[in-house]
Amino acid sequence: MKVVERIKEPIYEEMELFEKKFTKSMSSKVALLNRITHFIVNRKGKQMRPMFVFLVAKMLGKGKVNERAYRGASVIELIHTATLVHDDVVDDSNQRRGFFSINALWKNKIAVLVGDYLLSKGLLLSIENEDFDLLKIISVAVREMSQGELMQIEKARKLDITEEIYYEIIRQKTATLLAACCAMGAQSVSASGDEVTKMHHFGELLGMAFQIKDDLFDYSEQRIGKPTGIDIKEQKMTLPLIHALNVMERSEKNWLIRTVKNHNKDKNRVRDAIQRIKAAGGLEFAETRMEDYRSKAIDLLQEFPKNQYRDALELMVNFVIERDI
Repeated sequence: MKVVERIKEPIYEEMELFEKKFTKSMSSKVALLNRITHFIVNRKGKQMRPMFVFLVAKMLGKGKVNERAYRGASVIELIHTATLVHDDVVDDSNQRRGFFSINALWKNKIAVLVGDYLLSKGLLLSIENEDFDLLKIISVAVREMSQGELMQIEKARKLDITEEIYYEIIRQKTATLLAACCAMGAQSVSASGDEVTKMHHFGELLGMAFQIKDDLFDYSEQRIGKPTGIDIKEQKMTLPLIHALNVMERSEKNWLIRTVKNHNKDKNRVRDAIQRIKAAGGLEFAETRMEDYRSKAIDLLQEFPKNQYRDALELMVNFVIERDI
């Protein structure tokens, strides 16, 4: 059995029901909108975010979930999908998970409006059911994600991202959404404030590890859906690059900065840059940091009673680190 199937096993029924509820939550009276949301639903990924909501809810809710958990998972997916649709417009990206993006098929104006619609559906789902506590969790996450993206854009112009700033950017950009999923699962079953806080921190640690793993893919020869060196071409400051710049001699460092700033479209030079980053120990450094976040996340999980849901969450942590896509 594949790892993802093993993770999903204790929440299989919940995920099946969630599919129906989520599709229903997207419905509209506008034919064009329904055609686009149908396209979105049929091209979804592994749905890790709802899985976190249900696993945490069942772990803390004595193996049971309620309607609030379904609504929480739907709100997360609606708002997350809205941000992805908007991201593709911002990045001028024509593909999402190997398929055409919404903006590639229906142009930017429609993509922005679809993103706005999904965002409003998520907000209304919470407001109509008076899930204000759940709405607060996801609203804080969206604020952090926006700030993280803007901070990255601001810093990328000067290539002056320190290791500390990098961690703050990925905490806001990536980790905050996984943290919201885990906190949402806990809050939906009325877990204690301490448990909600711990699960939020667990999701944050996992999100940090997830993003560092993503950075490492840029130096991999594997076919993972994005070409090797794409982060350098896009002038993104990843952890291996930051470490290499910290330990290199001045002339080497200046060469690397010039490559990222002015020669990022030169394939041979980018390939050479990757080799130099590897030689400077950039990959080993990033792997060590990723492992630190993984072990902290596992340690935090151990504070909860052992059951099949906690085991599945532990599997999820290891899957995030060991995945090859």
